[in-house]
Amino acid sequence: MLRLKQASNPAIIVIHMRPWLVICLAAMTSAPLIAEQSSQDLPSAPSATLQQEQERQKQQQAPPPQPTPPAAQQETPAAQPGGNVETAAPNAGVQPAASASAASTPTAATDAPVSTNDALETFVVKVNEVNVIFTVVDKRGRFVRDLKREDFKFLDNSRPPEQIRGFSSQTDLPLRVGLLVDASNSIRDRFKFEQEAAIEFLNTIVRPKSDLAFVLGFDSTAEVTQDFTSDTEELSKGVRMLRPGGGTAMYDAIYLACRDKLLKDNTSRYATRRAIILISDGEDNQSRVTREEAVEMAQRAEVIVYAISTNISGTRLRGDKVLERFADATGGRVFFPFKLQDVADAFSEIQSELRSQYAVAYKPAEFKMDGQFRTIAIEAEKRGLKVRARKGYYAPNQ
Repeated sequence: MLRLKQASNPAIIVIHMRPWLVICLAAMTSAPLIAEQSSQDLPSAPSATLQQEQERQKQQQAPPPQPTPPAAQQETPAAQPGGNVETAAPNAGVQPAASASAASTPTAATDAPVSTNDALETFVVKVNEVNVIFTVVDKRGRFVRDLKREDFKFLDNSRPPEQIRGFSSQTDLPLRVGLLVDASNSIRDRFKFEQEAAIEFLNTIVRPKSDLAFVLGFDSTAEVTQDFTSDTEELSKGVRMLRPGGGTAMYDAIYLACRDKLLKDNTSRYATRRAIILISDGEDNQSRVTREEAVEMAQRAEVIVYAISTNISGTRLRGDKVLERFADATGGRVFFPFKLQDVADAFSEIQSELRSQYAVAYKPAEFKMDGQFRTIAIEAEKRGLKVRARKGYYAPNQ
């Protein structure tokens, strides 16, 4: 009920409203703001606005302060490596994290109560655990698959982890693969063959009921021609829909694929391996985000980037160095085929590597929720072995 009362000061009117009306009005006020944010495309400087966006969304979602009775303590179920454990009182809705920084693997345990009309609360418990997928090869580049945890040295921010919580040789993890194909004018001469090689790769690697892939083509803009599916026929159609022409916005394509597809994927209850297969010459002339912003988003989404260069000049060009930057930062590889058949061979090597990796889960020492980049270093104790892994991750903001 809304009541007006004339105060002693004639210029002041006191309005009394019930608490539930205040909440409704607050929700109605914040709705246009949320709708406005969701309609935005690529931010002009995403890495500079992530923290501001997080704080703004926290303020919009926070209910008006009101006393609530203490909720009964609940037992927290065991967490899966790298995941967040959520426990809720009956009928209480869980508020999902809306910021990209919340997707970083390590997080600290926190309680996030959300009041409801029935005075129930929801608690979100997050586990500060880092998951890293890595590959080991010998001097000849052959995969080494029979190593144990004791055969490696792990460092997080130059310090040994506080605890190793899991180690395994991962050969059957479900895959989430994004095939990103440069459809700009610069690769027109080889486009048809690369399409067919990509189709063969998808037909070979995608397993029904466990793996999912999507196809994204880019020139001056990025377009998903086939969304996540395990149907290889639909994926093939998505690849054949691509037509070369226009400029190149490669950074935008990587950023969008990581943020909107791989980071938001929740189709599996279990751990998945996320990868981007990028076919491009590495040149970019029309992106709205920078190279480092695209690298950062790939790291936040924990995506491994494999790149196949379309440069057949025999000389490493500027674009090749860009491809190397993405692969090195995420634990992937770059392939430089000099003839068309080498493209198919590159796809075959990527397939073998995705099925020949290790996974480690650990609790970092002296972990802080400060939003800073933390380095990862993995070394094999045995001489002559090389480890490929992502270079680090971003800690979430407190």
